[in-house]
Amino acid sequence: PGRIQVFGRQEIEYFARISDDHKRHQIQKLIAGDPPAIIVAESFKPHPILSSACDVANVPLLSTPLSAAEIIDFLRVYINKWLAPTTMMHGVFMDVLGMGVLISGESGLGKSELGLELISRGHGLVADDVVEFSRVAPNYIEGRCPELIRNLMEVRGVGLLDIRAIFGETAVRRKMRLKIIVHLVRRASLELQQERLAHEPQFQEVLGLSIRKVFLPVAAGRNLAVLLEAAVRNTILELRGINTLNEFMIRQQK
Repeated sequence: PGRIQVFGRQEIEYFARISDDHKRHQIQKLIAGDPPAIIVAESFKPHPILSSACDVANVPLLSTPLSAAEIIDFLRVYINKWLAPTTMMHGVFMDVLGMGVLISGESGLGKSELGLELISRGHGLVADDVVEFSRVAPNYIEGRCPELIRNLMEVRGVGLLDIRAIFGETAVRRKMRLKIIVHLVRRASLELQQERLAHEPQFQEVLGLSIRKVFLPVAAGRNLAVLLEAAVRNTILELRGINTLNEFMIRQQK
């Protein structure tokens, strides 16, 4: 009950073998389950009993040349995305070197300005200010921009910018997989006990997944765009099994 019903080759052949009374009985039971839709695969022509029952019950009856297995595979993906857990987060979401990077931090630290500089360096904007994140697979969080602010970025002192119109089509992205969170902090508010070389990587939980988190202190004269790019490159190396800090500590012990 309540499920999309798919008629594949086996169901169509079975349905053709049974009597008309049995057909009506089976369709009556099927319609009683209140299916959102009935899909007939492989371009088979729906039986008139099925068509009339769907008309009476106002159930969408669809036909496709695809096989039942292909239809079910496609539907699984779409339904999982539709029902995926979602959350809204504040920050600038960027494509940096092919990695989805969320730039977070308290207001006034220059997140949008940093995003604008990264765009000028050839990286792509997904969303500014508000990002919609969905867990579309067990280990995959996808970030998108709300329709209202798509392609737009607000920069203090400059105003609202249409990034796509200014920088071109290659400066924006529709969606990206969240891989890194870069959190901007004021140097004065950074914990005094935090070690200059952290022995353990930091993580933040988003929709039940642990996402790598990097802290960047904000101070006059620091080139945050270069530092962020370096943090992303270092994360890429770690994903490839290269840990610079561990190699340094081994060298130091030797």
